[in-house]
Parts: sequence; C-alpha cells; structure tokens
Amino acid sequence: MTNVISNLAKSPIKERITSGQSRFHAHAPKLTPRILHLVETFEIGWTETQAVETALRQHAAGQNVTIGCLRKTGPLLRKLQIAGIHVVEFRKDKRLFSLQGFRELVRLARFLHRQRFTVVHAHDLMSNLLGIPAARLAGTPIVISSRRYLAELDWWNTRWRHGATRLIYRLSSYVVVNSATIKHLLVNRDRVSPAKVRVIYNAVDVDHFLIPADRKAMFPQVKSFCKLIAVVANMYSPIKGHAAVISAAVKVCREYSNAVFVLIGDGRERATLERQVKQADLENNILFLGSRDDVPNILACCDLSVLGSESEGFPNSVLEAMAAGLPVVATAVGGVPEIIENEVSGLVVGPRDSIALSAAILRLLKDDELCQRMAKAARERVLTRFSFARLSDSLKDLYTGHPEPDWPVAELHPAV
Repeated sequence: MTNVISNLAKSPIKERITSGQSRFHAHAPKLTPRILHLVETFEIGWTETQAVETALRQHAAGQNVTIGCLRKTGPLLRKLQIAGIHVVEFRKDKRLFSLQGFRELVRLARFLHRQRFTVVHAHDLMSNLLGIPAARLAGTPIVISSRRYLAELDWWNTRWRHGATRLIYRLSSYVVVNSATIKHLLVNRDRVSPAKVRVIYNAVDVDHFLIPADRKAMFPQVKSFCKLIAVVANMYSPIKGHAAVISAAVKVCREYSNAVFVLIGDGRERATLERQVKQADLENNILFLGSRDDVPNILACCDLSVLGSESEGFPNSVLEAMAAGLPVVATAVGGVPEIIENEVSGLVVGPRDSIALSAAILRLLKDDELCQRMAKAARERVLTRFSFARLSDSLKDLYTGHPEPDWPVAELHPAV
C-alpha cells in the first residue's frame, strides 16, 4: 500500500490531478463545494468534536456535506444522524496497511469519483492515510490533510512511518494545523512548503459554557469560602504535568489553605498521582473526579484553571476554561502562547517549574480584581479568535481554493 501511495507522487495521474486542481481554482467562485469530511471514529475527543461540529454548521448553512469514517462508532454519530447528514463507513479493522485496508482505499476513491466530491478534508492520522491517497486517485480537486498534535505518537514514532506522513503532506493541497508551533515543525523538520500549511485554530462553542454555577450540588463537601482550581487533562502520560501541579499545590496550600484543586480526567498515571497527594498530605485539598461528561458544569463552579503540561499542540482545555470565564495559568508549551496573552487574558509560565506555577496561582488567588479582569479578557479573546464562525469562514475560503494569506512562519512561531 505504501508503494502505491508513493507512486502517486510521480505518476501521470498526478499530472491530471494537478491540472484538474488548476481548473477548479480558476472557476472556484462559481462552484458550490461538495465536501467529504473524514474521521477515524465518532468517539468523544477534540479532533472528532471539531470535525462533527464543523460539519453540522456547514450543513445548517446549506453546504453539501458528507462524513466518512473508518469505524461507525461513538456517541457523536447520533448528532449527525439527527441533523440528517449522510455518514458512510470505510471500515478499518486492526491494520490500515493491509489488503483489506487497500480495498477500502480503492472503494473510497471510487466513491469520491462517482459522487464528484470537490473537497476531501481528513482530520486525523488514520483518515489522512486512507483519505489523501484515495482523493488523489479519484482526482478530487482540493485534498486537505490535518496535523493536530506536536509530540509524535509513541506507536507511530518510527522512521518509515514518518516517511508515510511526509508523503501524505506532499500529496495534500493543504495541510491544516491548529497552531503556529505545529506549522513551524512541519516547515522546518518535514520541509513542507509554508504556503501549503494553513493555521486554522480550534474553535469552542462559547454558549455551551454559559452555565449557572450550582456549586453546592456539585461539590457539597467543599466549604463555600474555598477557591476551586480546575485542572482538566487526561492522566495517561506524565507529559500532562500533573506531578508539577501537585508540587505547586504544596506551596499554594501552605500559603492559602482554602485552595482546592479539582483534577478532571483519568488514566494509568492516576494511582501514582494519588500516592503523591497522600505523601504531601493534601487529600483535603486535591480532589480526583475521574473522567466526566459535565465539564462545563464543573468549570462554572471554579475560580480559576491550571494547565501544567510539558508538551501540547493546541490545548482545548485552555479554550474551554476561557470560554467559561476563568482566568488561566498555563505552561508556555505548543500553542498556549497563541491562545493566552500573558498578563492580559491569563498567566503563562515555563514548563516543569512548580515554583513559577505556584507563584502564578497564588497571585490570582490573592487578587480578585486581577482575576476578574483576566477572566473578562479571556472570554472576549475566545469570542473573537476561537469561534466556530471564524473557523467556518477560514475553511470556506480553503475549500474554494482561495484561502486568505497565512502569516510567515517566522512570525507565527511564538518565542517561548
């Protein structure tokens, strides 16, 4: 299968596709894009949520939208069915690089050709690997891959697999990334043309976080005069920085005993973190809530939010906290400096620095006026820069082959 993909880059088919793209670009204003979004599954996750919410808004606006998937499973599927959006499965079992995977690639290519799609937008790694070659085989005019993570996935971190993703980027009309930091990585490490990599930030449904707080019901064990600090991150890897947050909490609670850290998320690191909390004698100041589906309700009860990650692409937990009207303390990793204006809409500190983290938290806990000012600025920033309206406009330009000019990568990449 990889040989077939590689041959696309140098075959006569590529020439026909390139000329087809040129014709499409020349007449783009007269065409109504016929769009296929492609995702792996419909499980709850930020990539899947962004794809589904985008498709729902495009469909509501009268655009011609279909969603393809590699496995037709997950709770987000129901939202598409209610909206009447057509969903088609191109089944991936255990391995994509297999005879069955190649058959699904050919089946997808035929589907795209018969239905005359003008845009294929793949949203994650597996859908990139299936959708981009299939779209090229079908002669689809606009072919968009995505990269939404900074650190390499452990199971994908091999030389030949890196080569496969680089080839996918070469075959794409555009590569959509959700932070300038990721663009910088692709341009400088993978030698992808800066003009091809388009920064389109994640969006958040701000109205979803306009929820009245019912703190007594949500946290009956917490005294009303305590300050709640939200920490939203999974616990599958130490890279999420929970250990640094707990170390910071030791100093914070020593100076501000009414601080209560609320850890939302679960994973294999949880037992280790619970031991760290017990050893620090902070059981009354740190609550482990596990995985939750009511994060907006929890955030509505909190006073501020903290992200202690050592690496991120574009942390959606920061967007959610800002949408909920919380001041945020976060580490300067990945796209964080693109989200937060330091000292304006939040506080940014260095990673793996529990002392700086504790100092920033204490500063907010002790200054209500600063908290209110930053919370207001944070919410306004989300409304103006990270709305679905803005995301939809950016994609609409991309789908018609007339994207707005992107900033030079040197200017986009934040100094951290």
